[in-house]
Amino acid sequence: MIITLIIIFVVGYLAITMEHGIKLNKAASALLLGGLCWTVLILGSSDTHKVLEDLQHHLGEISGILFFLIGAMAVVELIDAHEGFEIITTRLKTRKASTLLVIVGILTFFLSAILDNLTTTIVMVSLLRKLVSDPPMRLKYIGLVIIAANAGGAWSPMGDVTTTMLWIGGQISAASIIKALIIPSLVCMLVPLAVMYFQMRNRYLLAIESATESRSTERDRNIIFFTGIAVLVCVPVFKSITHLPPFMGMIIGLGILWVVSEIVHKDKDAEDKIQFSVAHALGKIDTPSVLFFLGILLGVSALQSAGILADIAGWLNSSVGNVAIIVLIIGLLSALVDNVPLVAAAMGMYALNQYPQDDFLWTFLAFSAGTGGSALIIGSAAGVAAMGMEKISFGWYLKKISWLALLGYFAGAGVFLLMN
Repeated sequence: MIITLIIIFVVGYLAITMEHGIKLNKAASALLLGGLCWTVLILGSSDTHKVLEDLQHHLGEISGILFFLIGAMAVVELIDAHEGFEIITTRLKTRKASTLLVIVGILTFFLSAILDNLTTTIVMVSLLRKLVSDPPMRLKYIGLVIIAANAGGAWSPMGDVTTTMLWIGGQISAASIIKALIIPSLVCMLVPLAVMYFQMRNRYLLAIESATESRSTERDRNIIFFTGIAVLVCVPVFKSITHLPPFMGMIIGLGILWVVSEIVHKDKDAEDKIQFSVAHALGKIDTPSVLFFLGILLGVSALQSAGILADIAGWLNSSVGNVAIIVLIIGLLSALVDNVPLVAAAMGMYALNQYPQDDFLWTFLAFSAGTGGSALIIGSAAGVAAMGMEKISFGWYLKKISWLALLGYFAGAGVFLLMN
């Protein structure tokens, strides 16, 4: 049974990594992976009741992550429908390349912590299309956006899916992760930024396109933008006060935003206001990504229930020994494979009674898994999104950006280790 489980997981994982080559959506591969792993586990077990209990326990934890993601995606989609991000983007007006680079890097870093690295990348790439007309130069900006978005997402409980997983799972707390990682994450972004700044210091932008006419009024845009941002920011506060899971705060926040949007558009015709409704925003969220997380987390939880992850953890501890080196390796692996299953596997490999909340292991894991993926363009959701939007080649990124990302990764890791 153990060998069969490992084969199914490896084959499924290869299908996920070769998504474009085999022309099969990774969500389909992940769902098959997760479903087949639990099927093999229960068929090969003598205690089916125990397996069912384990499945229900893991499904409860996974559901919390999925409901949180759905709520956050809906909030961001509603803000985008009202063109709320124009409040930020229209204020970026400079013709000096190095000045814009600094603004884009810092804005991406902090915006990613409030929203998430994927959404921030989409917003910033859209912005750069309006500000930088020269495609080769724009690609360099986007390379920094990928690094800054991943670095910014690592220190926030809502900035990266893996950090969110650790937060919801109880491995880290919101206040502690912000305090421990904001400086290493900032260094991770600033080191590549400094190198690129000197490369661009004497260059100027060719043209800046004027903004297009907005689909929503300024009043509506401001109300939805600031309400949506307040909802996202208040979720960690809600968890700290009530001790309820984060998805409860997100559900309440989405409900509040839904009420506000209905009031804002109450006098409009049904056809006019449908594009500004939460129901429309829910229809636009990236459902395949949500199903991908469901499948891959189910597969990893099956390996955990079978005891495979505990055996791997024991092997790593005996062969490598040093926890910091193990986590650094996991971070670099996240550039080759998706960081979601890597973090999910680590959560199953190491128990909370051995490594309690906010332990060095969990905090360093949040940093490494969040920022290590920047080393390759396929190593993070931010990189994949930018790759699709701007048709960035794997080779170009490897030649121009990967070394900068690795420089930032090891600089940030070094600062974290010195701090601890």
